Order: sequence, then structure tokens, then C-alpha cells
Amino acid sequence: MTVTARHDFVLFFDVKDGNPNGDPDAGNLPRLDAETGHGLVTDVSLKRKVRNYVGLVHQYARPHDIYVRERAVLGRSHFEAFEAKGISLGEEIRTPIHESVVKAFAELVLPDGISIEEDEGIFELVLAGDIDKDAIKVWVKEERPAAALKKLLTDALKQSKGRRPSQRESDAGREWLCQNFFDIRTFGAVLSLKSAPNCGQVRGPVQMTFARSIGAIVASEHSITRMAVATEAEATKQGGDNRTMGRKHTVPYGLYRSHGFVSAFLARQTGFSGDDLELFYKALEDMFEHDRSAARGQMATRGLYVFKHSTELGNAHAHSLFDRLQAVNQDPAAPPRGFDAYRVQFDGKELAVGEEVTVAAGVTLLRRA
Repeated sequence: MTVTARHDFVLFFDVKDGNPNGDPDAGNLPRLDAETGHGLVTDVSLKRKVRNYVGLVHQYARPHDIYVRERAVLGRSHFEAFEAKGISLGEEIRTPIHESVVKAFAELVLPDGISIEEDEGIFELVLAGDIDKDAIKVWVKEERPAAALKKLLTDALKQSKGRRPSQRESDAGREWLCQNFFDIRTFGAVLSLKSAPNCGQVRGPVQMTFARSIGAIVASEHSITRMAVATEAEATKQGGDNRTMGRKHTVPYGLYRSHGFVSAFLARQTGFSGDDLELFYKALEDMFEHDRSAARGQMATRGLYVFKHSTELGNAHAHSLFDRLQAVNQDPAAPPRGFDAYRVQFDGKELAVGEEVTVAAGVTLLRRA
């Protein structure tokens, strides 16, 4: 099932006594618009939660693997893509070696791309055509093989000749990555890495804006105490008291709003399907349920409003539709401390979850959450 029409959406979520998105440049204080005092949550933070949710649901299994995830080495996926497509990125290097050298290598765990092969009693050191030279240099530095082995590897690496993939091959690699990684075919990615085969760039069909709080927020700072220390030296210095102090930042309450856009044209280019779109919306609805931490406090999706157009180009401007959907504070004089302080209305009318209405010629609005 393909995406055949444009979608625009509005996501409402709130936070209570938590930090929705700390700013590392400001001591991890909640992000703020310095001029208005409105709270901010970056699009990168929201996409991270979507990625984590999809990874949790599908256990990082293809075709729902996640390209940008914790501790990932991005270049490995590029090499895997070219290998899967049967595209060689260089010439294999074979160096005859003596049996005594084979025994010396047997004491080491060889890195990817290096192997020892034997044919009728003749041994060869084999370097794959697509070997990662930088990774081998790091391995040599860490493992510290004997000088003779180190020289043998260094000489072999000098002979290794990689090559740049052709445009057609780069396109094939990019297509494979889109097919196997949910976040690439959803959000796009820059796939032109210096340390890996160039796969160009992918413009993702799904884009999101920063989330901005409906009103100004107040960032509270709290002193906290830990009844333990990390080292014996600290314990000795404190005479056994073993208390350490820290700081914690929270927002008492904030309702945030983010806008999003789904392009049918770009979906066709990346292979982003209707099932992918459904999974993405499901992630927006449930992602906070699986992102609990002491820093987050209470966070929840409070509304997901999807404008579906009847054509790929769309039937109305996104901003004109967004302007008609408003979160209204029922008592502006009192600081809001819960979602019940607001009413989310389209043209002055609240929508129930699951309710769908026609809002313009060729445009329907569905409240999903």
C-alpha cells in the first residue's frame, strides 16, 4: 500500500514536573524561547522517540531497522548495502605467507576484511576489496601484533586499492538502505560519509517542526541529595558522611504543539508505504509510554490531528488548516497545571478521538488520539 495523498498533522503533548528536552548548552535547563518564555522541544528529540518506539516494537528487524541508533557505526550499513547488492568497492589483495606467520596470526582475532586462506599447502593473507583501512589501523594500534606481522599488514594495506562507486551503484546502495531502515525512508538521511561508500542523500517524506509550548513556561531548579559517593577518596574527605549534592530542572506543566508534514511525492521515492505511515502515527500516539525516566516526569500525547488531502499536491495550505486548530486556556489568569486547563478546538468545536470531519474541499480532519 502506497501513500497517494498529502498529509499534514498537529501533535499535542504535555509534561508535568519533568524536563521534556534539556539544553546541553544551558546546563540541561529545559529549552526556551528567550524572548517569549515559551518552551521548546526539538524535532530531533521527537524523531528520536519515534525511532526508539519502532525499534522497540520491531526489535530492529529488517525492514524496520533503525539507521541512527545508540552506538551505531553508520558506515557499516553502507558496506552491508553494497555487499548485498554484489557491488565490489576495490580489488582483493593476496599476499603469500610462510606457515610460521600463519601460526603467529592464529594467536590474534583478525578484524573484518582480513583472513588467512590455504590451498594445497600454500598460505595467503587476504585483504577484501572493500576493507576499511582506518578500522585496520585502529586494530593494529590496539592489538600491537609483532613487528613482522605489523609490517606485513602495512605493506598489504598500501597495495589495497579502493574505488568510488558509480552513480548507478550509489543509487542501488541508497535504495537498499531505504528498503531496510525505517528512519531513512521516513525522515531521510545524509548518506555521503567520508569513511564509507557514498550513497548520496535521501529527502524524507515526513518532516516535523520544533514543538512549542502553548504559553510561557517556568523552568524550576531543585537541589537533590545522593546518600553515597563514587570513590573511597570522596568518602575519606567527607569523614563517612557520603552525601553529594546535585541539581534537577523541571517544568511544572507545559502543553506543547508540533506540526508535521507527509509528502506523497517523496514517499514514492523512498518507498515509504501506507503501513509505514500507520506505524509512524502509532509511534506518535504511544512513544511517551515507553520513554519514562526520572528526568521526564509525566509526559503524554494529548492529541494527534491528521489533515488528509485527496491529492498528492494537497487541497489547502497547511498553515491555513493549522490556524483553525487552537488550544485555548480556559482560565488565562491561573497558571495551568494539567491538560484540563485547555480545550483543543477546530473552528471552535472540540473533536472526539476517532471523529473525522470535512474541513475543506478535498480535506478531512481525523483526531487519532
